[in-house]
Amino acid sequence: MNTRCQAIPVPVPVTAPVLGDAHRWKVLAVGVAANASFSAAANGMPTTAIWLRSGYHLSNTELGVALGAMGLGVALTELPWGIATDRWGDRPVLLTGLLGTMLALLALLLWITPAGGSVPPLWALAAGLALVGVLGGSVNGASGRAVMRWFGPGERGFAMSIRQTAVPLGGGLGALILPSLASRYGFMPVFGALALVCGLSAFFTWRWMQEPDFSAEAAKGPHNASKSLSGIKPLPPLRNRKVWRMVAAIGLLCVPQFAVLSYATVFLHDHGGLGLAAITAVMVALQAGAMVMRIWSGRHTDRHANRPAYLRGSALVALASFILLGCIAWLEAPGWLLMAAVVLAGIAVSAWHGVAYTELATEAGGANAGTALGMANTAVYVGLFLTPMAIPHLLAASNWSVVWWLAGLVALLTWPLFPKP
Repeated sequence: MNTRCQAIPVPVPVTAPVLGDAHRWKVLAVGVAANASFSAAANGMPTTAIWLRSGYHLSNTELGVALGAMGLGVALTELPWGIATDRWGDRPVLLTGLLGTMLALLALLLWITPAGGSVPPLWALAAGLALVGVLGGSVNGASGRAVMRWFGPGERGFAMSIRQTAVPLGGGLGALILPSLASRYGFMPVFGALALVCGLSAFFTWRWMQEPDFSAEAAKGPHNASKSLSGIKPLPPLRNRKVWRMVAAIGLLCVPQFAVLSYATVFLHDHGGLGLAAITAVMVALQAGAMVMRIWSGRHTDRHANRPAYLRGSALVALASFILLGCIAWLEAPGWLLMAAVVLAGIAVSAWHGVAYTELATEAGGANAGTALGMANTAVYVGLFLTPMAIPHLLAASNWSVVWWLAGLVALLTWPLFPKP
């Protein structure tokens, strides 16, 4: 099948002609904004790990609990959010989740920040961050389902990859802003800034997020999202073995990514002796590189129809990059080489997301995309919960090289789980 085709316009509801073909780009923008808002918290908070550890008087093990709490919150609710999206639509789920996340962050700001010599207990911090995860997890499946429904087969990989750039975009902005706020002013402005961006995303969701209508003649067209691209109605996601294999692969390949995002700042500080400016530069470069590679990979796989082969190759590239990072750590290399290796590994293990989510949603069918994406994000955020908790124990028993080598081994385990070309 030749995928070098011009995108077929999205069918527009006859009752709402004002939403022309170009409206899908506004929907995509809303999805990017919503995901970036939550990513600024989920991936930005770990960049404050050094100051979180000192400000809340935490050990490395307790720090792992705090950093993993948000992932636990998301993991517990991703599937329910996905099912709710398939049932009630993207708009109400996104609005509920974004506004709820904003309120949870404001609660952290008001009652769970160190002030006047008083330090909140670990359980309160972990519970507050877990609540942010419970509510913020709504953005993942909802905005992904919207992209699959508004964009045609020849554009979906590209559009979904743009949507997935929101994760490194939010994480990059968090890495650029949050460590400076935390180191200079404490965590009240950190939680306040995150609440503000969630509120702004909720406004744009209210303004632009609309549900396309695939009824009547639209259901006859190539955008009928209840079918896979093969034209065969797929099994429900919870009964589809191919969906489960993809879910497992996505969840496992996120483990080395979370290892970098959660503990790269601690690694560079404790092992490399680097300061705030160098650490911030590394994390921003990592997230910027991940954004570029996600867009490129989506466009590349749309043009060549090679998503399965690309995903299998991504697992091997991630393995190689983490072996290299472990070797550089073992050799006690200079700081600039540690920085380059962390950036390389972080980009290598982050570039595949949009392609994987497109392949998963295509297999499930657009009408079930919310559920399938919810399944995947449950696996992803189980990894976000467990990875930061496991690393301190690995460090206590070994060293940083072993941590990075084991992360590469986890990446290798995903190779047979991705579909064969």
